[in-house]
Amino acid sequence: MAHPTCLTDPSVLVALWQAWQDSRPGASGGHEEGGFVLREPNGSFIVERWSKGEQATIILSPHKDCRIGEREIVVSFHTHPNTGSDYLQEPSETDRRAVRDDPDLKDKFYEGELVISQKKIYLIEPDDQVSEVGNTQEILARD
Repeated sequence: MAHPTCLTDPSVLVALWQAWQDSRPGASGGHEEGGFVLREPNGSFIVERWSKGEQATIILSPHKDCRIGEREIVVSFHTHPNTGSDYLQEPSETDRRAVRDDPDLKDKFYEGELVISQKKIYLIEPDDQVSEVGNTQEILARD
């Protein structure tokens, strides 16, 4: 899987673009933003953001049993806004382990974690395999 189903929803794309902008991308001084893409019982998607992160870390909101209330967590996401040579754009080993080892991100509907960087969006699948989803600007482009 290289393209989560929620990336066909315009409201999800707007929310991911906003998270990217809120993270203040650039050579330094940015901070991670993130959240969950949730599926409502009626099948629609909504995005719930986490608290603001630091330069290279972020803490997830509580998410017992891969749900927030009655809503299923389809995708988690976070940004890698710092583009300087001291920072990774692709998912780190810590990012991969966090997804793989989180017992509350295990269910058949969970597709993985998106890592949004300046040039690419990556997907960390639940088994910690990483794939490129595509070009950030092409996926999240705003008119």
